[in-house]
Amino acid sequence: MNKNVLIAGVVIVVVLVAGFLLLKGANKPAEMATNTTVENNSTATGSASESSSSAMAGEVKAFSVVGSSFKFEPAVLKVKKGDTVKITFKNSGGTHNFVIDELGVSTKVLKAGAEEVLEFKADKAGSFEYYCSVGNHRQMGMKGMLEVQ
Repeated sequence: MNKNVLIAGVVIVVVLVAGFLLLKGANKPAEMATNTTVENNSTATGSASESSSSAMAGEVKAFSVVGSSFKFEPAVLKVKKGDTVKITFKNSGGTHNFVIDELGVSTKVLKAGAEEVLEFKADKAGSFEYYCSVGNHRQMGMKGMLEVQ
């Protein structure tokens, strides 16, 4: 009889701990999946007059790009020609950077846990590869695509 009570107590403790961990995890933002596409992630800034003038010149598109072991998440970003692009590059592990040659965009090489914000005008239409230029990371698949429509 005492053995059954002990087993029931252990089961209850396990269920409570699992419930706590699930609730704790629900408060964290979801991680982006590999090979996802992010588009139309505009941010509103400034006064009404600034907003109307920026709408004519293109919107501000803000993205968070995470670099980790030989991949970027998300792998595809989409904007419109004329948009201002703001990318917060976060290095989640190792030593990485973020480069788009055709648009003259790059961060310095960052250590794990560091981040850098890039802001530039998408003034050319086309598909532009972004990549990590550290060692052979690009050849190992650490690249993505910025699509400017």
